[in-house]
Amino acid sequence: MHTVNIGILAHVDAGKTSLTERLLFDTGVIDRLGSVDSGTTQTDTGEIERRRGITIRSAVTAFRVGDRQVNLIDTPGHRDFMAEVERALGVLDGAVLVLSAVEGVQPHTRLLMRTCRALRLPTLLFVNKVDRTGARSETLLADIRRLLTPAIAPLGTVEGLGTAGARFIEGAADARSTDGGAADARSADGGAADARSTDGGAADARTADGGAARAPFADSWLPVLAEHDDTLLAAFVDDRPVPPAALRATLRAQTAAGLVHPLLFGSALSGTGVPALLDAIGDLLPPAPPAEPEPRARVFAITRGPGGAKVAYARSYGGALTARQRVQVFRAAPDGRVAAHRAQLTAVSVVGDPAAPALTAGYIAALHGLPTVRIGDQVGSPAGLVVDAHFPRPSLETVVRRRDGGEPSGLHAALLRMADEDPLIHTAVTASGESSVRLYGEVQKEVIASTLADAGILAEFAPSQLIHLERPTGVGTAVEIIGNGFFGTVGLRVEPGTGVEYGLEVELGSLPLAYHKAIEDSAVQALEQGLCGWPVTDVRVTLTHSGYWSPITVAGDFRDLTPHVLLLALAAAGTRVFEPCHHFEADIPAAALGPVTGALAHLGGRVDETLPTGETWRISGSIPARLVAEAQRRLPNLTNGEGLWTSTPAGDRPVEGRPPRRARTDGNPLDRVEYTRWLAQRDLAGSAGRR
Repeated sequence: MHTVNIGILAHVDAGKTSLTERLLFDTGVIDRLGSVDSGTTQTDTGEIERRRGITIRSAVTAFRVGDRQVNLIDTPGHRDFMAEVERALGVLDGAVLVLSAVEGVQPHTRLLMRTCRALRLPTLLFVNKVDRTGARSETLLADIRRLLTPAIAPLGTVEGLGTAGARFIEGAADARSTDGGAADARSADGGAADARSTDGGAADARTADGGAARAPFADSWLPVLAEHDDTLLAAFVDDRPVPPAALRATLRAQTAAGLVHPLLFGSALSGTGVPALLDAIGDLLPPAPPAEPEPRARVFAITRGPGGAKVAYARSYGGALTARQRVQVFRAAPDGRVAAHRAQLTAVSVVGDPAAPALTAGYIAALHGLPTVRIGDQVGSPAGLVVDAHFPRPSLETVVRRRDGGEPSGLHAALLRMADEDPLIHTAVTASGESSVRLYGEVQKEVIASTLADAGILAEFAPSQLIHLERPTGVGTAVEIIGNGFFGTVGLRVEPGTGVEYGLEVELGSLPLAYHKAIEDSAVQALEQGLCGWPVTDVRVTLTHSGYWSPITVAGDFRDLTPHVLLLALAAAGTRVFEPCHHFEADIPAAALGPVTGALAHLGGRVDETLPTGETWRISGSIPARLVAEAQRRLPNLTNGEGLWTSTPAGDRPVEGRPPRRARTDGNPLDRVEYTRWLAQRDLAGSAGRR
């Protein structure tokens, strides 16, 4: 049996969880439709998911279409949980991007489509809620071509749009009459249907045996497919008919290559259009690639079993993984290096086929027996294991406090367990002994609070603040020789780099490997707080001097000394603070072009491009993240309510004037006296805790 792994992607409230429920119902996996409003869906199982009606964690289920098993991942739609979407993208063979026929193209829809196109991920578009009042068709198609991609191939149209009786008509795309009525489509037995031309006359449809008349959908497919096919381009230019079978084969090939995106209309609630979507999933999306010879499976989600043990969901690319099998688990560090550890699988449960004896290529399974596994790890092989983020890092930070009178150490330990499952949740102890975490958005606070409550910890949050970054502006060096308060020698050079890089100019054998690892780990950790307290990026750290005094020196001496030397070198190099920014696009009336660009410039926005789009103008550029809400607030007044604003996190820019500072939590290694006093207090507290 062939498999295909697909994701359901959407802006929040577009109806993707309801669509998932309908797909499972129509394929016989479930015998009753669940409801998002009542919290009875199959894939939203968490208490917050059911209460809020939003997906937070990616959920996996399976159904069959013909000879295919479809493994379906229902991903979050709220942008606060975009990291969950990123993990799913790495294991998909294709995707279904869901839009609402009422709300249309929304900000997160654009981000998702941009990412799918960049990855050349085969993607179907499904316009949901055609039975809702206010549903649009032609104007929505224009928005999709303008805001998402012009490379769409509508597979049909809608009869009764915006009414409870709306239904999807296959094979009649762009064949609507000018008064909005639906043209007749091909009959179920393959006979030719009469399609209404745009001027009201009858347009002949191609007959099932390949007659000379062109099918209505060919008028919309052919120009799009011809962009990447010279034979079709010649037929289009010469106005020659193309057999439907040839068009379908080309559509299938270009969909698989991520060049063209078939589009369908329908309703997850009524079920119209869903059979056509299932046909498209079975016919147009490519199957999983051929199996690799060696075992390799990528972990994209982690949950906890009834006893609290980790359960890792992994997609296999080759080989076989079975219960009681000893495996290696590989992990990529931010600098690209790969670490490995051994483990033994205690159970393997294949999604869609729990009785299967092994996880094989193309399938997804829940793996048990991997206590230290993290999302992004690979089981069996490091092939293709890279650090690759399609979405920006979290840009918010908040302090978490207990409000139940318990020990702060218990809170921090619980947060560390959460961070162990989610590599994008970073937690640290603040200078005052409280715990901080990084976030994508405010909704994540509710998720963290609920997770902590399940562990018996009641928590509250301080207002969030933006996370800035520091980058070195020059080259700086520092050396501390053994005997000057520390039982070790460390010399470091800091200079601009890419990401966080670490290298050696000393012989690898000049220190025991444990000491080398202590220096490197401490240097990377110390970079979390630069001269102004912000994380340092785009930096290269090189070990230039090393030494130790056997048998007195221990690895802890290097862990204590390295942050001090690093901050001295960083101070010699100098840093500059950068603030997070958003990329924005605004569609505005022509008369508002001057006032809007002026207001954006006054706020600190930078306009990179202005383009006329019919009766409106589209302006795009960047703006500091802290000013996005103010820009959105001003736009309606400047455009008489006609402006459309979308923005997504993207990049950063230097802070002008006095840079903001963040309170340190590391004892301030730049100040030797303050730092050594902090180390002594830390060691004293540790000794008291062990007694």
